[in-house]
Amino acid sequence: MEIFFTKMHGNGNDFVLIDEFEKVVIPDEMKGQFAALYCDRRFGIGADGIMFLSKSEKSTLRMRLFQPDESEAEMCGNGIRCLAKYAFDAGYVKEACTIETVAGESSVTMGYRDDEFFAIITMPTPKFDRRDIPATGDGEYKEKIGEFEVYAVNTGVPHAVTFVEAIDSIDIAAVAPQIRHHASFLKGANVNFVQRTGDDSITLRTFERGVEEETLSCGTGATAAAAMVHKLGYMGPTVRVETKGGPLVIYLADGTKMEGSAVTVFSGSISF
Repeated sequence: MEIFFTKMHGNGNDFVLIDEFEKVVIPDEMKGQFAALYCDRRFGIGADGIMFLSKSEKSTLRMRLFQPDESEAEMCGNGIRCLAKYAFDAGYVKEACTIETVAGESSVTMGYRDDEFFAIITMPTPKFDRRDIPATGDGEYKEKIGEFEVYAVNTGVPHAVTFVEAIDSIDIAAVAPQIRHHASFLKGANVNFVQRTGDDSITLRTFERGVEEETLSCGTGATAAAAMVHKLGYMGPTVRVETKGGPLVIYLADGTKMEGSAVTVFSGSISF
């Protein structure tokens, strides 16, 4: 038996994609275990998550994403771009489609510019109320956690956002877990450290829940950070976000949208 896969990344946020468009390849009850095994960078293929592409009853396609801790993520902006690229290259979709996720439906427009794939995707509307994050208490979230002043917003998944003066000086592995696991976050939270670098630009580093370490990019995190700087009046409705893996642009004026690239790294098979 062989399981075919495609390794992809969006700004260094990398995924293994399993095509289940025609049939189920990994049974649902085994998807989490499969992710834990093959996300491992030494004993598996190596990835921040395993994506499963399938048909959808209400959208063009369906995406499910399982993380190294076996949990299923509600939403992933970088992952949607990768899945859209795979579907576009495979001929499943053309320049526009919709993708079903646990967090709702995302609309995608896509294509190639000078041989580089790009996609603009709709993201969930940012939610700032504690009940929607979810977090304890009432109203919007603002807490002092350790040395950090922390805001929170849900952009499909819960995100904590904190502003720093020098982002490269932060020891994320040491300080992020206390925020990620803080008792006020009922389902935990991704943790974003944000440095303002211009009138419409920020630099971002994200510690991802489920991956349990810093990733090179996080689409929902970029959206959360952009939504927060806009809400606080620091920037306008278009925010350019620089992540370790590359740039993203977040648009907040007409709904919430993200623009970025996606790359196919290689394809292979797992033999049993």
